[in-house]
Amino acid sequence: MNPFHQFRNLRSQRREVGFTLLEMMVVITIILILLSMATGRYQQSVVRAKEAALKQDLAVMRKAIDQYTLDKLGAPQSLDDLVSAGYLREVPVDPFTRKKDWLVDYETDVLFSPEQTSTGISNVHSASDQVSPFEGTAYNSW
Repeated sequence: MNPFHQFRNLRSQRREVGFTLLEMMVVITIILILLSMATGRYQQSVVRAKEAALKQDLAVMRKAIDQYTLDKLGAPQSLDDLVSAGYLREVPVDPFTRKKDWLVDYETDVLFSPEQTSTGISNVHSASDQVSPFEGTAYNSW
């Protein structure tokens, strides 16, 4: 066999084994599109998880405030009162601000029961001014 034919056959075999630059670019483009879609969904799931944690934390703190007020016949003056009295293990961290910087509502004229002797914290909200992309409301209004 002619050495030129051997070289040509070897060269054609190499083409069949490898990928062209265009094929590689198409595959990389598809992978990048899939990654961008996955990243968007991941970020949405992170926000949804933070919102769920915020709703749960608010519900637990509001229940603790109500229970403290009914048991002690007076509302707590701070969230730390709930911890020291054993109604909460600790003040939770706001999932959006990543701090224990909750906004509290103080009621000076509303009593939960006729036996209540003092007023104090009646509600708690997030300190975040961000707006939920899913509900369209500010987290500090929840």
